[in-house]
Amino acid sequence: MREILSDLVAEEQALDQLLQRINPRDWHKKKIRNGWTIHELVSYLSESERYAYNALAEGGTALADFDTLGGIDGIRKKAIRVGDGMRSQDIIEVWRGARAKVIEELFRAKPTDRIPTFIGTMSARTFATAKLVEAWSFALEVDETIVSEEEIEDTLRLRHIAWFAWACLPYAFSKAGVEYDGSVRVEVMGPKYSKWVFGPTDSDQLIRGQAADWCRVAVGFIQPEDAPTIKTEGDMAATALELVNVEL
Repeated sequence: MREILSDLVAEEQALDQLLQRINPRDWHKKKIRNGWTIHELVSYLSESERYAYNALAEGGTALADFDTLGGIDGIRKKAIRVGDGMRSQDIIEVWRGARAKVIEELFRAKPTDRIPTFIGTMSARTFATAKLVEAWSFALEVDETIVSEEEIEDTLRLRHIAWFAWACLPYAFSKAGVEYDGSVRVEVMGPKYSKWVFGPTDSDQLIRGQAADWCRVAVGFIQPEDAPTIKTEGDMAATALELVNVEL
């Protein structure tokens, strides 16, 4: 767990630093792709950490909100409102404190401990990876609002996101109502010439390319047709590239 938690802390800190580059006066003006203001995004992040802490330390009792609030859309609508009436400096401190509590609980957990979530249980390691993916994907969108000439530097932490995208393929196929046989292999190149392979080694269903593109497609930041390095071999692999979606 130490590696994934160290990388989770680093990814959340990277997002935090991006947010600090935005003038607090613009937090109610600048918007990410889904229409949320920066203030609403940080409100959502703080509430996301509250749910995470509840799942880790309190048995997931807050997950009942899924039914009472009308599903994930209702939860998001409530989450972006938790910072209403708060200063930007205050809501970001709420997020910082909440995420620190989650990290503390994850350090106590074993990698195989089962953690309740809105879509069922997952291992503590996978849970931590999902949190890392969340931070990275929002960092892409926050960086976009800054309109900087410098894009986010891809790091070796992409390996977690690339694996998570592959691991979520069964869920993505199921959500789309398409049968999945588990045959897809993903081979991607990461920073510093790292090569990462996930899936059955003898499969003829292959997705290959740059990890940066694969991960951005998986979080919905770009479409498959906008990822020129990504190539597929086999019908199942082609379908997987179209369906991959890490949004849980």
